[in-house]
Amino acid sequence: MPRHKYKRLSTDTDPVYNSFEIAKFINYVMVDGKKTVARKIIYSTLKKLKSENKDPLIVLNMAIANVTPEKEVKPRRLGGASYLVPADIRQERKIYLALNWIIEAAKSRSNKEFRSFADKLSVEIIEASKGLGTAFAKKQQTEKTASQNKAFSHLKW
Repeated sequence: MPRHKYKRLSTDTDPVYNSFEIAKFINYVMVDGKKTVARKIIYSTLKKLKSENKDPLIVLNMAIANVTPEKEVKPRRLGGASYLVPADIRQERKIYLALNWIIEAAKSRSNKEFRSFADKLSVEIIEASKGLGTAFAKKQQTEKTASQNKAFSHLKW
C-alpha cells in the first residue's frame, strides 16, 4: 500500500490542433523520448489527410471510434485452470488500445509501397475510418474472443 496518494499525470492538448487524441497519438508514436520527431510524423500524416480533401480531425476521430474495442479478455486463474474472462475497458485504455493498434498496423505494412512511416500511418488511418484494415480486424478479433468467453463472465471480481 503506497504511503502517498498516486496522482496520474494529465496530457495537455497539442498546440496545433488543440486535440487530446492527437497529443496522445504523438506520445504513443514517440520512441526514445524524441517528441519532435514524433510530432513531425503525426503532423505530416495529418497534412497528407488534409491534402486528400478530408478534415484530419474528423478522419482520425472516426478511425479511433471504429478501432476502439468495448470488451477485452483477461486471464483469471481458478483452481488449476486459467480462464479468459471478458471485461469492460476503461476509457483511457480504449484510446490506448485503438491508437496502438493503428500504429502497429502501420508498422507492419510493407516498405515497398511507401516512402515513410507517415505514408503508412495515413493509409492505415483512412482504412480504419472506413472500417477496414489490420487495426479494425484486431478490434473484431478481440471482441469475438470476448463474446466466445461469455460463459466465464461470472468469474469477474
